[in-house]
Amino acid sequence: MPDAADADGLTVGQVSTHLGVTVRALHHWDEIGLARPSLRTTAGYRVYTAADLERLHRIVVYRELGLGLDRIRAILDDPTADVPGALRAQRAQVAARIDRLQQLDAGLDRMIDAHERGLLLTVEQQAAIFGPGWNPDWPAQARQRYGDTAQWSQYAERSATRGPQEWQAISDAVASLDRALADAMDAGVAPGSPEANHLVERHRDVFASAYFPLSRQMQVCLGRRYDADPAFAAHYDGIRPGLARWLRRVIDASARAHGIDPDTATWA
Repeated sequence: MPDAADADGLTVGQVSTHLGVTVRALHHWDEIGLARPSLRTTAGYRVYTAADLERLHRIVVYRELGLGLDRIRAILDDPTADVPGALRAQRAQVAARIDRLQQLDAGLDRMIDAHERGLLLTVEQQAAIFGPGWNPDWPAQARQRYGDTAQWSQYAERSATRGPQEWQAISDAVASLDRALADAMDAGVAPGSPEANHLVERHRDVFASAYFPLSRQMQVCLGRRYDADPAFAAHYDGIRPGLARWLRRVIDASARAHGIDPDTATWA
């Protein structure tokens, strides 16, 4: 920027170039009386003096610091204005914004990690929460299989907000449901009965709270997997022999009661 002493007679375009401010902004500041050109050429064009340029320079600096135009006007025009106090107050606001941005940055890191990893727990934390039967490779396998689905995104974005305590609560809810399912099977609860249908609704609620919303058709598809997938079947049959097949049957019966044919249900 040239020395202010050499600036008499600068046009709005020249000032825009020197200060890096748009012509539109300069016109606006002129209109509201914040910074007006003080001279006119013989041809009638308004131009800025060295003193005008100095005022504009201060406006630009204060704007970059985040001060509003009314606050800038008060600082420039009120000889009693507490300039250091105004700048300290602005610094406090900037510090608060920086803190918020740092929190957002950390949240974005967790969101990215959750989309890529699924579960933001160490192997040791996973073992402590989910028990010795848990395989720490399962989240990566799930990411590989489902990572391009909307349900994975829903699950990952929930996972990003959870720590060990939240996952422990989910694990406890799942374990409680598994015990209730096993007890019902042991008691001879029949598929389609009110008690069985209540457990099916509970299963949907627990699953949806832990992972992602589950429609009845999706639940039917999940029931098929519980029965057919060796890993799922081993989990449920490890609780009670035959539990995986029984759970599929009660899910199918509940679906029929809601007008869904389990044989044609799709993941939707």
